[in-house]
Amino acid sequence: MPLELGTVQIYTGNGKGKTTAALGLSLRAVGRGLSVCFFQFIKGGGPYGEQLAADRLAPLFTVIQTGRPGWVNTKDITEDRHRAQEALEQAKQLLVSGKYDLFVCDEILGAIGFGLLEVEQVLELISLRPAAVELVLTGRNADQRLIDAADLVTEMREIKHYYRAGVAARTGIEL
Repeated sequence: MPLELGTVQIYTGNGKGKTTAALGLSLRAVGRGLSVCFFQFIKGGGPYGEQLAADRLAPLFTVIQTGRPGWVNTKDITEDRHRAQEALEQAKQLLVSGKYDLFVCDEILGAIGFGLLEVEQVLELISLRPAAVELVLTGRNADQRLIDAADLVTEMREIKHYYRAGVAARTGIEL
């Protein structure tokens, strides 16, 4: 049963949990028979655990990873920007395709923060959202214009993080 009304959600902030919250929402949607596309910007490495889970939950749950393996080259963003621009075009096509009830743009706000995408481009993506599609944007430092365009905004705030004690990213928890 498709959604009667979709909204725009943003998960932002400097704390851990933005992608995890979007994955939790995705799992809930799949459990109710909705079709989910979890479209990841600047996450070309992997496979991450969510991609492995999506393989088990197909065809209702699809993960698409875009970007270079590794992190953004902050000294020269040319290749990363090119890949992010291509990814945005792919995301637009999939968003309006009618195939998905929930469409997550994971780390799209991070792509803006690195200068790979512009806020205006993401506002255009929001404007393309079909009325019955839930659209979720994640990443740090959400621009006020995006916050204003959203229906729900949640900020994750770091209070304490084990990275500061030297605990590296762990398979199955962060990866």
